[in-house]
Amino acid sequence: MSAVQEQIAVPLFFSDNAVAKVRELVEDEGNPDLRLRVFVTGGGCSGFQYGFSFDDSQEDEDTAVERDGVTLLVDPMSYQYLVGATVDYQEGLQGSQFVVQNPNATSTCGCGSSFAI
Repeated sequence: MSAVQEQIAVPLFFSDNAVAKVRELVEDEGNPDLRLRVFVTGGGCSGFQYGFSFDDSQEDEDTAVERDGVTLLVDPMSYQYLVGATVDYQEGLQGSQFVVQNPNATSTCGCGSSFAI
């Protein structure tokens, strides 16, 4: 499968750092059914903002991306804004956090948690 075909087949990307952190958090909780849910809501200084939560259930309409035994869930409304995006986990001076690198965003705020399309 070529890289272009793989990108079409996978709507979202899950970085190595994000996979490792989710696995660590799931193990700490002792619940192997937990999945990382990423979602988009209205608000923030740029119009939309990203949110993250852990969920132990998957809805029928959710898109699930599995990598190395770790699952990322996205609801249908958020999916349209996140196609082609990468969920990453970064540690830096501002703390540790999951972040979204989104090619669909036309602008982002300084903190990186909100964006505009």
